[in-house]
Amino acid sequence: MLCERAVRTELEVADIFRCHGPAYRLVHEGHLGRVERRVMSAIELCRTAALGGHVEACADDAYARVAYNSCRNRHCPSCWKRVFDTTCQGAAREQWLEARQADLLPVPYFHVVFTVPAEVAAITYQNKAVVYGILFDAVAATLKTIGADPRHLGGELGFIAILHTWGQTLTHHPHIHCLVPGGALSSDGRWLACRPRFFLPIHVLSQLFRRLFLERLLAAYGAEQLRFFGALGGLNDAGNFAEALRPLRKKRWIVYAKPPFGSPEHVLAYLGRYTHRVAIANSRLVSADETSVTFRWRDYRHGNAPRLMTLDGHEFIRRFLLHSLPDGFHRIRHYGFLANGCRRMRLATIRQLLPDAKAPPAATDDVTASTRPVRFDPTVCPCCGGALRIITALPRRSTGPLSRWPDTS
Repeated sequence: MLCERAVRTELEVADIFRCHGPAYRLVHEGHLGRVERRVMSAIELCRTAALGGHVEACADDAYARVAYNSCRNRHCPSCWKRVFDTTCQGAAREQWLEARQADLLPVPYFHVVFTVPAEVAAITYQNKAVVYGILFDAVAATLKTIGADPRHLGGELGFIAILHTWGQTLTHHPHIHCLVPGGALSSDGRWLACRPRFFLPIHVLSQLFRRLFLERLLAAYGAEQLRFFGALGGLNDAGNFAEALRPLRKKRWIVYAKPPFGSPEHVLAYLGRYTHRVAIANSRLVSADETSVTFRWRDYRHGNAPRLMTLDGHEFIRRFLLHSLPDGFHRIRHYGFLANGCRRMRLATIRQLLPDAKAPPAATDDVTASTRPVRFDPTVCPCCGGALRIITALPRRSTGPLSRWPDTS
């Protein structure tokens, strides 16, 4: 029995790109950047004969299967879907989670989210590398400054910051999720625990975040690091740019903190949900045809109600590509006593200060350790449980026009 592991019946983002991608390239020929073109090509070719692969066979029965190579592009939903497949991004995610497990402390952890207004999101889209970097710097400086203030904690915080750029409907919505242990390390080597179920004052974080972000944005503009075009072309004039930022100084910038996690296991489950993610998972797709795409989304403004949204195929691709990250850009960063250069030493010091630390409070988040998927083992035969071995390598080859839709018959 020969089975192609690439053969499937569910709808994937790759199918939409294969159907609408060629026409989309023609229509937007002068507006597609190198990164966007590479993302489109990778998704279209993922797990097809064009990338090559191998044939696996079981030593105990007649089972054999063809496994095509994944594109390994970090934006590809097909790679992200196979969460614990050793051939895809799932393996990198699991390795990252295992490394983070060793860093967990027996203290409450807080989830803090920093969001920029829609006006800033438009500026960000045309200057991704610069403004995403400013966003990280402003968030880090905000948490470090307030955490070090003696009126609050008075020590050095440690935290992990994760950039997300999408909303539920694939609009451009840059925001940073921070995972922060509930305490700080003082300059004289003491652990300063935060108050139970309270991290830092949100209104103070919001105001400082707004000021630090706008200061850095103005500095980048003064250094001629920002470029504008299209509808924002007028911002290349310094007067217009300053005028555009003036209302943002009075606008409320959204920063919020969720209740603390119940245990280190809950923290790890949370990280499994929020790291190495893509703009939309294949599981959210409902239907697609030659003209439109329908997918599920949740309306957070109306009680997290489930909804359906239908977009033109080209509009779906446009929204998906909004979230392509610049080459080499790191969307997961570590700060304070969790920074890579000092993490091991600082964590050892903190653990010595917490020998009898009490267990964190009961779970208040809907994340549980059981949400982590079971690891897919590609070396085990799905028929008899025997060992699968690679018997033939398949070279890369041209496949001609790629199949648009999976066979659901």
